[in-house]
Amino acid sequence: MTYDPVPEPPPWARFAKVAATIGIVVVAGIGVVGGASYLGRTIGDSVGSDDPSSGPSNVTPGVAVIVEIPAGSTARDIGAILAGQGVVRSSLEFETAVRETDSASSLKAGTYEFETLMDPGEVVAMIVVGPVTEIYRLTVIEGLRVPEILQALTDASGHSYEDFESALLDGDVSSSLLPDTEEVTLQSWEGILFPDTYEFRRTSSPTQILQRMSSTMEQHVASIDWSALTDLGLTEYDGIVLASLIEAEALLDEERPIISSVIHNRLEMEMKLDIDATVLYALDTRDVTRFDNTIDSPYNTYLVAGLPPTPIAAPRLSSLQAAASPDDTPYLFYVLSDLEGHHAFAETLEEHNQNVNQAREDGVLG
Repeated sequence: MTYDPVPEPPPWARFAKVAATIGIVVVAGIGVVGGASYLGRTIGDSVGSDDPSSGPSNVTPGVAVIVEIPAGSTARDIGAILAGQGVVRSSLEFETAVRETDSASSLKAGTYEFETLMDPGEVVAMIVVGPVTEIYRLTVIEGLRVPEILQALTDASGHSYEDFESALLDGDVSSSLLPDTEEVTLQSWEGILFPDTYEFRRTSSPTQILQRMSSTMEQHVASIDWSALTDLGLTEYDGIVLASLIEAEALLDEERPIISSVIHNRLEMEMKLDIDATVLYALDTRDVTRFDNTIDSPYNTYLVAGLPPTPIAAPRLSSLQAAASPDDTPYLFYVLSDLEGHHAFAETLEEHNQNVNQAREDGVLG
């Protein structure tokens, strides 16, 4: 926005204008500090500003700029700060936008992220809303493995992956659910960090973030009755392992207790679990085209009976609950039956093979 130069008025006119404006201020009184201060600045501009606070020349537009607006700043103060950092072209440009929107009393102090050479009206709107909150949300989705969780935390928080990794490996984060091993590895933390949406302060450290996730998992595990599992000679940690299998296999909440029943039934009969997800975990991949159930690994449930040595993913609460309270079914087999995530369950291998063939005919299986 540009302005035509205004001719300098004669001295008597300038004096009369100031006197008239002051009279208006006296009659109206002082409403709010911000508005009165801005009005005072406007008076100064009406008699001729000494310096329009023009911004720096040769500014590249669209460059991110962090700007701190101190408490008690007037519109002109803010305009000078913004112009000085190239957010607007001049203080006058910003002040005009404030006056046009009657926003002088609504400008808020704080730390802002702007870009260079923004539209003044947009800048005013942002300052009226206020600075970005110091609290941010961080979401870790269910079913992630520890390296994937750490990457999600890195992307959301701004902390480095290495800082999160060190917090887990150096003993800065604790959990009563950790397996009793000689050395704590990232795999030791598998399934111990609860997936959820959390709110953290920007100042929260990697240790504080991970400890919150660890403590949340402890609280959820403690809230569940595991007696059905312990009656089988299994532990709460085994329950988390089982829950991670359910998490990996079930897409629908209503099927989690049924899939849990299949795993429980096989464990009781000492049958191998034959769970594809454990094989993919052993192969350190999620690519089903690389599936190989001959891999020599304690996680290969096609070759090794019982539960794998650790969880294979971060289970949600409904998977933990299903692990502790399976449905009472005779099922020993299941296969995906449609693209919405439903499974066909079977008691015998013959029934299961029929379900598999049907799924292939329907194009659900390759």
